[in-house]
Amino acid sequence: MASSNKASGGRTLTIPDNSQETLRVLDVRPSFSFGGSVGDEVITCPTLRSKLQARESPFLRGNYHGGGFTSDNDRVLLQSVYFADRHSAGNRSQDRLEALSVQMKKASFKNAAIDDATSDLLLSVPKYAIRAGARKRIYFDPKETRMAIVTAGAICPGQNDIIRAIVTKAFDYGVPEGHILGIRNGFRGFTNRTRRPMVLTHSMVKDCHLEGGTLLGTSNDPADIREIIKRLDLWKIDQLFVIGGTGGNAAAYAIQRECERCNVPTAVVGVPKSIDNDMLLFDKCFGFDTAVEGAQAALMAAKVEAASGYRGIGIVKLMGRRSGFIAVQASLASGVVDAVLIPEVPFRLEGEKGLLAYVEKIMAREGHAVICVAEAAAQDLMHGEGPRRLDAAGNPVLSDVGPWLKAKFKAHFQDADIKYIDPSCLIRSIPASSQDRIYCRMLGHGAVHAAFAGYTGVTVGLINTHYCYIPIPMVIQAPRTVDPHGELWARLRSAIGQPSFVDDEDEEFCPE
Repeated sequence: MASSNKASGGRTLTIPDNSQETLRVLDVRPSFSFGGSVGDEVITCPTLRSKLQARESPFLRGNYHGGGFTSDNDRVLLQSVYFADRHSAGNRSQDRLEALSVQMKKASFKNAAIDDATSDLLLSVPKYAIRAGARKRIYFDPKETRMAIVTAGAICPGQNDIIRAIVTKAFDYGVPEGHILGIRNGFRGFTNRTRRPMVLTHSMVKDCHLEGGTLLGTSNDPADIREIIKRLDLWKIDQLFVIGGTGGNAAAYAIQRECERCNVPTAVVGVPKSIDNDMLLFDKCFGFDTAVEGAQAALMAAKVEAASGYRGIGIVKLMGRRSGFIAVQASLASGVVDAVLIPEVPFRLEGEKGLLAYVEKIMAREGHAVICVAEAAAQDLMHGEGPRRLDAAGNPVLSDVGPWLKAKFKAHFQDADIKYIDPSCLIRSIPASSQDRIYCRMLGHGAVHAAFAGYTGVTVGLINTHYCYIPIPMVIQAPRTVDPHGELWARLRSAIGQPSFVDDEDEEFCPE
């Protein structure tokens, strides 16, 4: 029998007996009963509209500052390029919907709990996404609306900008000061009695974007879903905004699902945070541009160290737990890197076509070399092909490739002056760049518009230069990765002259 209790404001909290007490490990693989649907043409998103009363937007007067409103029928094309044939550059990349569907399908096979019917539902990627933006009709009364904001996972440039954008846009709608809570130190803040939520005011967030990190604090603790639902109902939270990566958005999705089961009418909206830029479908994630810019200082320092020493070698390790976008983009921008190592592209150290032999040629020609490596590269060389240990969030535990690579180079180049730089924490903690600040503001505004429009279980991001709403499961089920056959990797190899560090490139990379 389910238990229930009446909360003030007419809410009814129903907690089924089979609810999980704690979601100890967030399963970030796909779960497909997400309340929305995928048709042949457009992705549709779950809403709370059937449970809420529609009303006119407060921005009708003035036509939303003269810019007009977005319609639910506005569409954004997911694939902007028509490829003439399979030989066209980028044809096998994630910009091609068929290739993306295959990647999602492979990810779904890892989860035995997903049946073929639900898997096929989401894996037939449609042509269009729903456009984000302010709607003429909203489904919450701004004067009565209560909000909560939580940041989860590692810090990332732009988190304070997102918080500021959500709070200021909420005030634009007419949400009173005192109605917006900031949950402290991630999901643990819902239940931690010593770190109670803070009330976010205009004066508190006015200048927070000038600093790095998150004013709310963060953590990687698992989300106690049942307790979070109780707090949302007790505090009468109408809209919850989760700023997080794959794990944070997986938690947001779990919260939305449990809110639906427990009859708690809280709109849950995610804002995708990935400094590694590894969220599916979206053009980029906030913080990525800042990270690429911040990595320049480390790469330039490695260049100076290597060029100044006798047979100098500079090694720089950059972020990239599942993808190598930062390493690739930062190396392209700097123009000083001789070899780039990323998790998507296998390489060998030894042999005629190995990395060490290539660096020997660079050293003979230039007298020094600079290597950029993503943190998840070479895990197969360090661990072999067997299963790897997982952390509490279900992510593979990575061995530190930087010291390992330095030791390998030192053993081979015994007379070389090798310098190793890991700027990860320095890059994560800086304020956002100008471009990221603009992007963060648009994401924060889009999240608030989504919640007031009655959407739930969605996340917001840029697709083909347009802001869109996407059901959370679609962006967290598999990582976005650098395509070894794609234009980005080809441009890098062309720019720095990097060969393939495998014996047979076609055998390693090309699908049958």
